[in-house]
Amino acid sequence: MDINMIGKTELWIQSIRLHEANLSDIAGVVSEVFELSPQEVLVVDAGPTHVTLDILRQTMELHQFTAKESLLLSRLSKLPGVTIDAETAIHSEGILEMISLDPDLKEDVTAKAATVGKQMEEAFLKRVRVFPTGAEVLSRVIEDTNSPYIKEALETQGYRVTVGDILPDNVVAISNALEEALYEGYGLIITTGGVGAEGKDQTVEATLRLDATAATPWVVKYEQTGRHVKPGVRIGVGQIGKALIVNLPGPHDEVADCIPVLVSTLAQGARDKTVLAENLSAKLKSRHLPH
Repeated sequence: MDINMIGKTELWIQSIRLHEANLSDIAGVVSEVFELSPQEVLVVDAGPTHVTLDILRQTMELHQFTAKESLLLSRLSKLPGVTIDAETAIHSEGILEMISLDPDLKEDVTAKAATVGKQMEEAFLKRVRVFPTGAEVLSRVIEDTNSPYIKEALETQGYRVTVGDILPDNVVAISNALEEALYEGYGLIITTGGVGAEGKDQTVEATLRLDATAATPWVVKYEQTGRHVKPGVRIGVGQIGKALIVNLPGPHDEVADCIPVLVSTLAQGARDKTVLAENLSAKLKSRHLPH
């Protein structure tokens, strides 16, 4: 099963000796042993006696890394310019520490870890961070009625919801907050507001900075006149590993329409960003159809 790495993706190889070693070859060996593509392993630091690598994945299968320290060191020792001895060891944090597991314990520990991992994943998927956005909310000109509504509605469905800071109409500030929530292990991140046609509306753009292929269907389109610098209103659903980022509108009635759709779609096991975005946009479009 997929295990979320919760941002703990670095490997430190200590007491290794390098002399004119090829760092790309070292990264290539790690990717092969971990059954990853070469693009998913990056050497981020190296010195005469150490190498630090980053695994560019949010999730991995247990079998990809569990009890593989000996195999990895053996493969590395065959590279030109790399010397391994009895002091060489691999260190990591989080679930990746299982790379150093005794092979004789692998079967039993892996089975137990799979059970714990499933429980952790279920908890991860139910962990929610909500971010209200917009200058009018930030300045307290209008009340944030969306966050308490979302919190109450989701908590009745078994979710654990935390309301984050009110975010300004700034694409960098929003994307930074979203990224921080991802690394803090939130499986569902919801923003409200900032999906309109004005230049200040930046939540969908912030999500696209983190997931360039996020689903961003249009809800309604306008002529680009006056303050409308974008073709219309759209919502966004990005996906990083199994974590979802959902950009909802600001009007409370529209949020109230969307939350039951969000809950029912996720309850059906549909964590696909395209499916969720289509369901949400269809509900919102129905509000704009002539009666």
